[in-house]
Amino acid sequence: MYARSAAATAAAVLGVSSLLLPGPSVAAAPSATRPAGRHGEPLVIAHRGACAYAPENTLAAVDLAADMGFSWVENDVQRTKDGELVVIHDDNLARTTDVEQRFPGRAPWKVKDFAAAEIATLDAGSWFGAKWAGARVPTLTQYLNRVDDNGQKLLLEIKKPEAYPGIEKDTLRVLRAQGWLDRAHVTHKLVIQSFGADSVKAMHRQRPDISTGFLGTPAVADLPAYAAFTDQINPTHTSLSAEYVAAVHALKGPHGKRLRVNTWTVNDATGAVRVDGFGVDGIITNYPDVVRDALS
Repeated sequence: MYARSAAATAAAVLGVSSLLLPGPSVAAAPSATRPAGRHGEPLVIAHRGACAYAPENTLAAVDLAADMGFSWVENDVQRTKDGELVVIHDDNLARTTDVEQRFPGRAPWKVKDFAAAEIATLDAGSWFGAKWAGARVPTLTQYLNRVDDNGQKLLLEIKKPEAYPGIEKDTLRVLRAQGWLDRAHVTHKLVIQSFGADSVKAMHRQRPDISTGFLGTPAVADLPAYAAFTDQINPTHTSLSAEYVAAVHALKGPHGKRLRVNTWTVNDATGAVRVDGFGVDGIITNYPDVVRDALS
């Protein structure tokens, strides 16, 4: 396991370990301004792990989020040339690894053009800081095991599904192999989302018991069609309004429950207070500690 941040550990010791903190919101967003229907404060979800403080989508970022007291983490899943699922945001390896130095003749360094064994040799931490040198791009299997070991929950994004035909089936295969398709995980610890509506539909069709999310801001008139196959509408915070959140909340998803709204990527206190006032159910953020402090 990667060495964990002393500051984060100290925060955990001081007791900031609750994901949903009771009590009133900050004065700038009194509870009276929130639309009815949501109980308590919004869920705080660590985007790509605690990626403001550790290299994104690495096991180090997952561990740091756990040390900071956050139960939910978000990640991105793509597929290698030989069919392994790996956790990385970009569809190429250049921004967050040393692939250009290691494989200079392989531009544009697409994930799908590299074997899993090649990706496993890349340094995915040095770009973020020398202390993170040697961090690796984890496989989805490694990532799931770490999240489970930490007692965390996962908002899993299938990235660029149009580039990886059949990746929904592959994702389910890995989830099943790692014990993530049992009742406890499916009911309480897993949501699968994507920007691709067809991908979300495919996931819902293959495993209708799994909660799904659509990343985007469909027109209000189109929301009933999305409610047939997704449990969450997860838009960028810049596209949100209280009226839009209320329109989403007015509908029930395929599991007979009110649609949820998890917005992204909110990285400052002002933004957190703003979307909290809209009544969102969750906030996806690179700075989960900042958002938590703003809401509590």
